[in-house]
Amino acid sequence: MKNSNFLFGASVALAGGALAGVTTEPSPVSSRPPESTVEPPLSSIYAAQATAVPQSPVSNVAGKGFDRIVQIWLENTNFDASAGDPSMSWLASQGILLTNYYAVTHPSEPNYAAVISGDTFGMDNDDFNSFPTNISTVVDLLDTKGISWAAYQESLPYAGFQGFNFSNQETFANDYVRKHNPLVLFDNIAHNATRAAQIKSFVNLTSDLAAKKLPQWSFVTPNMTNDGHDTNVTFAGAWARAFLEPLLADDYFMNNTLVVLSFDENEDYATGNRVYTVLLGGAVDKALHGTTDDTFYNHYSMISTVSANWDLPSLGRWDCGANVLALVANKTGYRNADVSLGGITFNSSYPGPLADKHFTPGWWPAPNTEAKCAAGNGVLPSVVDTWGKQSGTFNYTNVYPYDAVSGIATGGTLVAGANDRDGGSGSGSGSGGSSTTSSAPSSTPTHNAASLIAPGVMGAGIGLLGFVAALL
Repeated sequence: MKNSNFLFGASVALAGGALAGVTTEPSPVSSRPPESTVEPPLSSIYAAQATAVPQSPVSNVAGKGFDRIVQIWLENTNFDASAGDPSMSWLASQGILLTNYYAVTHPSEPNYAAVISGDTFGMDNDDFNSFPTNISTVVDLLDTKGISWAAYQESLPYAGFQGFNFSNQETFANDYVRKHNPLVLFDNIAHNATRAAQIKSFVNLTSDLAAKKLPQWSFVTPNMTNDGHDTNVTFAGAWARAFLEPLLADDYFMNNTLVVLSFDENEDYATGNRVYTVLLGGAVDKALHGTTDDTFYNHYSMISTVSANWDLPSLGRWDCGANVLALVANKTGYRNADVSLGGITFNSSYPGPLADKHFTPGWWPAPNTEAKCAAGNGVLPSVVDTWGKQSGTFNYTNVYPYDAVSGIATGGTLVAGANDRDGGSGSGSGSGGSSTTSSAPSSTPTHNAASLIAPGVMGAGIGLLGFVAALL
């Protein structure tokens, strides 16, 4: 096992202080994870390889825009660099290029956490972070309808592996890294044996494909060589084309499948965090191949799209008001928000319990448990039960969160369906082909994207002035 130098993030116990009605800050419970978990000896890894049994549940729940979604992430590349790569350009010719898709912060790990949980929780590092069991994810949404899911992680030594990384033992290259595995970051997945067994390797991806046992939701992460992290976009683009081209010719794989090929973040922290994102697969009309969609999306749109597609509830976080991919929005009648991005970068995280720069020990932001959200189905009942009825720490119904670098806190032009306070249902979205959303604003005034509720209502008692000062 290759040695790694890293900082340990907060592994915090159940965030009871963030529950409704609690107005005092709890004592944080933070400890170093056992060394056997973080850097297990090779003997333990090999023993687990011999006994670990991956799980491959299947389901067939029809969606409104797709029946299967496969998200594939590459690493750390500016939009223009990706656009100039021949392999990436070829992939765009096979689907729809999203020209206005944004990551939500830096560095890598908070983006991976955000795409399944709807928040960064202030994370601004790539540490050994663990989310307490009352932080829900898209997996909890999928489970409400028995929609099968899995993660496929290249070079993972065995299903459910919990360690910080694992390397090829001959060259110590081609790393699997925990920070690029979103599901393992959350205790309600990683500490559940059945769920953890659905975090699998590319060996299992190959066997699941051959056995026609692919899940309906999956997250696919190449290793550190193939994703471009330890190489470059030319290498990553060539890998992506070689990986996807045969799949795009596979009838079983393609059957009403949406592939979202994207990047976790851009490379240049001084520019807007826009990343090259392509929609592929059988769910994309061939008439739209080679076209672009200029609608504003971000990583939170992946959750709102899944919720809208399968008529699921929301997590009550930044997924609640996030724009929905047009190929689903057009079929559900959801109307996206038209966003002006002048000065917005999405390059930094705001204060939170997993932050290094603005650390809020023991305090976790509460979700909005009263909103209807993008799919119109409200918030996951278990989230409501856990946190109680409340409007949340932030204005989670906005189309994008507070931008910590620019200080811009207006969430775009809110239209019917983008913010449910006016009760509107919306009537359409961007077309998905060379278009932007052109919606008239509703009569509802624009709300601040990161407006704070009063400390007495907030689950933990962080003073308003102190919190605002931390944002500056």
